[in-house]
Amino acid sequence: MKIGGFQKTSLLDYPGEISAIIWTVGCNFNCPFCYNKNLVEGNVELISEDEIFSYLKKRRGMLEGLVISGGEPFLQKDLIDFVCKVKKMGYLVKVDTNGMFPDELGELIDKKLIDYVSMDIKAPKKKYDKLTGVKTNVSKIEKSIDILRKNEVDYEFKTTFVADLLNKEDIIEIAKWLEGSDKYFLQQFKSNMPLISSKLDNMTSHPKEYLYETLDAIKGYFNYCKVRGV
Repeated sequence: MKIGGFQKTSLLDYPGEISAIIWTVGCNFNCPFCYNKNLVEGNVELISEDEIFSYLKKRRGMLEGLVISGGEPFLQKDLIDFVCKVKKMGYLVKVDTNGMFPDELGELIDKKLIDYVSMDIKAPKKKYDKLTGVKTNVSKIEKSIDILRKNEVDYEFKTTFVADLLNKEDIIEIAKWLEGSDKYFLQQFKSNMPLISSKLDNMTSHPKEYLYETLDAIKGYFNYCKVRGV
């Protein structure tokens, strides 16, 4: 696995669990608002799997889970082998994904190798290409959504609410698309790190009041719906 980032402890990234986080290198999207620019472009020093497994071995009984984020983890051809090793150590596994690899996602779920999935919903269907920066096969996104909504694994959907790119009406359209899903989070956009598109570096975020106004408009579509990052 190409691992470009490692955080040894987090109380936030795996809901209800103490976890470590790794970030994989590379992504099939080129979202202009992405703040993991160096990971996406591969401008990072790689961290060995041995270092990760050594740490996880030492922290057994204190850590409960490992979060695999990116980039896009499903680009890693040896992801399944890596996750198998983590699970054999007794850890819970959470994977963050953009949803473009439904077959691989389904395989991990069928083999009971992941315990929690956090899937980014970038935009309403009509705006997906604009928000991802590439031509997007939305049918793959929809297939991943359907897989998760079977409730065979704990999951959440989330959208980064990027000012100038998404408005309240866009978020309502997403909510209608995902209606009846378990958990959905509306995330505040922050530009305090280098972004894929430098044009967004100085863009202000939506006001907090606008986020909560939007939340009020969509929370009835989900079992659990909250704002993050404010």
